[in-house]
Amino acid sequence: MDQLSIPQQNRRWDCLSLGEVMLRLDPGDGRIHTARHFTVWEGGGEYNVARGLRRCFGLRTAVATALAENPVGRLVEDLILQGGVDTTLIQWIPYDGVGRTVRNGLNFTERGFGIRAAAGCSDRGHTAISQVKPGDFDWASIFGSKNGTKFLHTGGIFAALSPSTAEVAAEAMDAAQAAGTPISYDLNFRDSLWKSIGGKIKAQEVNRELVRKVDVLLGNEEDFSAMLGVHLKGVSEDFVELPIAAYEQMLRDVAAAYLNLKLVATTLRTAHTATRNAWGAIALYQDKIVHVPQRDIEIYDRVGGGDSFASGLIYGLLAGKPIEYAVQCGVAHGALAMTTPGDTSMATLAEVERAMKGGSARIAR
Repeated sequence: MDQLSIPQQNRRWDCLSLGEVMLRLDPGDGRIHTARHFTVWEGGGEYNVARGLRRCFGLRTAVATALAENPVGRLVEDLILQGGVDTTLIQWIPYDGVGRTVRNGLNFTERGFGIRAAAGCSDRGHTAISQVKPGDFDWASIFGSKNGTKFLHTGGIFAALSPSTAEVAAEAMDAAQAAGTPISYDLNFRDSLWKSIGGKIKAQEVNRELVRKVDVLLGNEEDFSAMLGVHLKGVSEDFVELPIAAYEQMLRDVAAAYLNLKLVATTLRTAHTATRNAWGAIALYQDKIVHVPQRDIEIYDRVGGGDSFASGLIYGLLAGKPIEYAVQCGVAHGALAMTTPGDTSMATLAEVERAMKGGSARIAR
């Protein structure tokens, strides 16, 4: 495995995320089907990484996406602006008045508690971003000398939205490679997105091609199995026991199958209940295993924990920190993100580094 090289010259953004941004409707401590009011957030697997890098770690980030031009789209934009993410690459698609041809995605998500698992119900058909095609984004300009980014992040959710979004992801990756920009990709398998378009067979066909263009690959054990066909051996379906040797072998199998990869990482999660998980991570970098052992954490809202792991890891890489710091930063940031509502992080860098050092939860005042 080669060393990951971060561009040293100044570029407009530290990280650019390519993906869908949806309006999340959150029933708080209640259930979707009995709710009488919802809190709104913005969220999306790829976007959450850019927002975490901006709000927690103070980096310059942008999102490349598309929204239908209507008040819901403008609400999503307003939420993105509050997160500090650059919106200049958002494409605004004319709205037909009822959403027959284009619309904005909605994601209803309940947090779960105790033995009741978190649950989501997405309403995202015919969204603006699912209809983008190669040529819609001027990647030559985006990655060119007048703009540029030190990192491109995208993932399997965006690639699953439609056949054309996978093509757009490949187009963006090719442009990033030409500009010397490293690429991270979170497999993020979602059965709901793939089951009507060919299931795991199609998911593997699409993702095996995309992963050949990637430098940093992220996922969990289900992602590697469903998206790449690389299986974790010796683990039961409930993942009560997570044998580290099996995870190490899985990462090595992935690296051996995709020689372009420079870093492969997976989170380690055991869900004792919806509100008490064991959480850690393991990564392979330059043929060296970095393991952050699981520890029990209390969870308020688990959605976005993996995305916050990704942004913490990428921050460590962009900051030139040792790989051990980067993986620990990802684990701590993911854990903190799951203590607050919404898809995205409300943590600060000081809180992340305190958690990395094993700091207690005593009141700070």
